[in-house]
Amino acid sequence: MKEAILWESLQDARVKCRLCNHFCLIKEGGTGICGVRVNRKGKLFSLAYGNLIAQNADPIEKKPLFHFLPGTLSYSVASAGCNFSCPFCQNYSISQLSGEEIVPEITDAVTPEDVVSSALNSGCKSIAYTYTEPTVFFEFALETSKTARAAGLKNVFVTNGYMSREALEMISPYLDAANVDLKGGEVFYKKLCGAKRPPVIENIGLMRELGIWVEVTTLLIPEYNDSKEQVREIAKIIKNIDPAIPWHISRFFPVYKMSGHYPTPNGKIAAARDAGFKEGLRYVYTGNMPGDGGENTYCHSCKALLIRRFGYTISENHIKNGRCGSCGAEIDGVFE
Repeated sequence: MKEAILWESLQDARVKCRLCNHFCLIKEGGTGICGVRVNRKGKLFSLAYGNLIAQNADPIEKKPLFHFLPGTLSYSVASAGCNFSCPFCQNYSISQLSGEEIVPEITDAVTPEDVVSSALNSGCKSIAYTYTEPTVFFEFALETSKTARAAGLKNVFVTNGYMSREALEMISPYLDAANVDLKGGEVFYKKLCGAKRPPVIENIGLMRELGIWVEVTTLLIPEYNDSKEQVREIAKIIKNIDPAIPWHISRFFPVYKMSGHYPTPNGKIAAARDAGFKEGLRYVYTGNMPGDGGENTYCHSCKALLIRRFGYTISENHIKNGRCGSCGAEIDGVFE
């Protein structure tokens, strides 16, 4: 175990965790909601530091990030645990582990230097803290991001956006991009995620203020967050923060505790994409629909095709020096 950061001592050997917006009050011997921060004799420790449960070189498009170094690889790492309890989590086998449960599941115990070395050897341009919620292995992500920056690599969070303002400001000098889930309305967050929505919206805005490139993903689940009203509301929220933020609308497939539900109809995804454009967003994408035209990037000005994709593979890229190859308009994002 490694002593955690962002916590404070309370009476009776209790502690208050300040890492995310749950602000857990943890009694001696207990863990926070994430399951991987434990109180030992009045001190908070991380069970997740260096205990990586996954390491892979992925296309950056898998995160998904379509406007951040497109066509490059990102070295993706994760530890066990999550501060949400979503019944539709595709990575539930690792995200929903907690406490001592994580120990027999650990496949690698590594240092930040090990991760950076593996990323460089794999030809990656960035390191992505992903698969589970990176906030819960924050200490390791922070130290790794510093080492990565010194080695010329960029850093990416794939996150539910529930970290505390204090945590976000602490890592922001080393965080280059983030894909943030904006899952639905307040009722959706409360019933399905065990959380609140306002902190997520606030953090998306704060990330942009701090100079972090942001893209947003919404998993559209039939009967839960797919009504026209909810879709338009999410689009308006993103636009009010920054209309240049790309919005990824992903198709749901039955999994975990929602394995008895049914997939999102393709037409619902297409309609949601149209709604995003009508609300004024510059870039709206379809997800989990390989080969769909909604995977492509188009110029927000002249509508020319800029990047053609099939799943995570790019076959054409007409962005030149960050501009449209046809009309010269500046394309929002981070491009090599």
